[in-house]
Amino acid sequence: MDRNWTKSLFGWTTKGFLSLAVAGTLWSAPAVHAAAPSLDTIRVAMFLDLGSQYKSTTNAVTLKSAEALTASLLASGAQQALMNIPANQQVRMSVDTYRVKVLETTDWKTASEAAKKLQATNDKPLLFADGNVYKLYAGMYETEKAALDGAARTAKTAAAHLSGQTPSVKGGLHLSAGSYGSEAEAESVRKTYADAGMDAFNVLVPSGGASVYEVWVGEAANTADLAAVKQEASKISGSLVEQNASASGLIMRRDVGLNLASPQETQHYMLSGAQSVLRLEGTSGAGTNVKERSDRSYRGALEIGQKNGQLYLVNELPFQQYLYSVVGAEVPSTWGAEALKAQAVAARSYALFQGNKFEVAHVVDTTLSQAYYGTAYEYPSIIQAVDATDGEVVMKDGKIVETVFSSNSGGMTADSSEVWGNRNDLFAAVESPGDSSSQAALKSWYHVLLPSGVTGYVREDNVKETGNKTSAGLLYMTVTAKDTNVRPLPLIQSSVEPVGKMNPGETAVVLEKVAESNSYDWVRGPYTSDQLLASLKGKTSNSLPASITSLDVTERGPSGRALAVKANGQVLDVKYPDMFRSAFNGLPSTLFDIESTGSYTVLSANGAVSTVSSGQTVPVISGSGNGNVKGSGTVVMNGTGKARVIESSSGFKFTGKGFGHGLGMSQWGAKGMADEGYDYKQILQHYYRNTTITKD
Repeated sequence: MDRNWTKSLFGWTTKGFLSLAVAGTLWSAPAVHAAAPSLDTIRVAMFLDLGSQYKSTTNAVTLKSAEALTASLLASGAQQALMNIPANQQVRMSVDTYRVKVLETTDWKTASEAAKKLQATNDKPLLFADGNVYKLYAGMYETEKAALDGAARTAKTAAAHLSGQTPSVKGGLHLSAGSYGSEAEAESVRKTYADAGMDAFNVLVPSGGASVYEVWVGEAANTADLAAVKQEASKISGSLVEQNASASGLIMRRDVGLNLASPQETQHYMLSGAQSVLRLEGTSGAGTNVKERSDRSYRGALEIGQKNGQLYLVNELPFQQYLYSVVGAEVPSTWGAEALKAQAVAARSYALFQGNKFEVAHVVDTTLSQAYYGTAYEYPSIIQAVDATDGEVVMKDGKIVETVFSSNSGGMTADSSEVWGNRNDLFAAVESPGDSSSQAALKSWYHVLLPSGVTGYVREDNVKETGNKTSAGLLYMTVTAKDTNVRPLPLIQSSVEPVGKMNPGETAVVLEKVAESNSYDWVRGPYTSDQLLASLKGKTSNSLPASITSLDVTERGPSGRALAVKANGQVLDVKYPDMFRSAFNGLPSTLFDIESTGSYTVLSANGAVSTVSSGQTVPVISGSGNGNVKGSGTVVMNGTGKARVIESSSGFKFTGKGFGHGLGMSQWGAKGMADEGYDYKQILQHYYRNTTITKD
């Protein structure tokens, strides 16, 4: 769901907000499901490819646990242990599907440099060692055609390192050279084929309740390629047997791709068989580290399989332990007990509502479902809140509710019509005054006009008001430290250059004083016409203008969120209103106003309305007589005394409130209610209308 707690909000990037906004747009309007039984365990997808429904992929996962792990194959309803992974031993796992073999070389530098090139593309590298030969792959891919396209791309990406080699498509078809009682025995046979220049692997396979070693030769993508491998292998032995493509096994390889500065080997297991499932679990619940998930550790079992040609990784763990982590990731553990309990019940209800929404999992570990970040987010206060509400869920008409929530509703939650475009009486716009608590500890910022005509923001602890004013009554300010940054937005962005600097004694005009941009109050932009058109591309069903000269919110919903926006007087036809967040460069919410920075609107005495652009000159009557004022650089004030400067270039600034879609419970609003003495049931029933809180 949509939320943001850490200081990273104040160093936000467009990419980060886009990911949240796009995730939100994948939802459909919630219904109510029949009451679901309590889950003993829950399945959480960490990597999974379901196409447009959900896509988070990696070509391999790197795992390590403080306890020994048992790796078992699941087939036909049975579970068979294949091997044990010692405690604190790092292993890598992938699936045996379509891939591209980019090159082979005995030179480490050539292999590593080519791998570095691929890291910057969508054709991610896997680098293996076989004796003194390094073998570089890219992928995985769902189909042979997709792998062929990948081969064409990698040929260009790694062109400087190929030395006449041509990237080729590989896959999961193999020949079996027999079964052996030990790895050493299998290795002796495998080496015979490898020394002849063929791809050959030791493979752990289930056999009669135990595991044995086989030697598989070749990695063909189709039957014609497999026939060619068989013909070549017949020079060594004519007794090789074509392996069933669905055969389960763990192909063993030596991975050297984790550190491209120097070759450091890691044991790599490639799961063969499209329907094969590998389960890894310990006995103490100490947790397993997943490098590709920010080095987080997860309780319970990990399951690896194949979906749409990609590796999937699912964490199956006790439902209660899942909630410990989810609630700790969703809200700060320092919040009041009643706010934590409200979040615990909402998180439990939401998860139970999902069913097997993601085919191999109930939920995913991202904010598309609920944030789930493993053991690091388990805190005593969170555990206490989850345990205190054990089994409690939000119900309506005897059915469990999909208790969606967001970080901050900006003082008023959204009506469902403002998010999905249809009505649902469960989600009505209600006041949420506690949202403002998110900015209680933040500094204010001065919006200033520099003598150069540039505008920007200076934080209040760097400002000293001079006591002087302009003829229009606007204050002058100076700064208290040398080289004080004047920033483009009222927040510190270390990756964004300031628009200017000020020194003590230098003065600027104060246009207004605003809150630091946060999850309650925020400012974005200004964005140029080109930037907005690029962001809008593909998000409207109607054609876009060549250039945006005006942009206006023309219809709002019950909470004030934008329902309709016009560009140059033409409606921007989006699929549903919440899509305006992603359509306009990933705005935090749709509770916004739009300000044109390069023009202003004048209401004359006779009621006529006209727009003055930055390039125009208009006649004015002042106390000193008649004159002309150029639009650019002019300070204009509205009827409430708010001042702004007309910029020389046209752009659009968005000012708004709230973070997320705004539906259901506002997490900051819940905190505010808890601080005022409301209990968790009152909080939940305030945000989810006409519901009851019961034990499931």
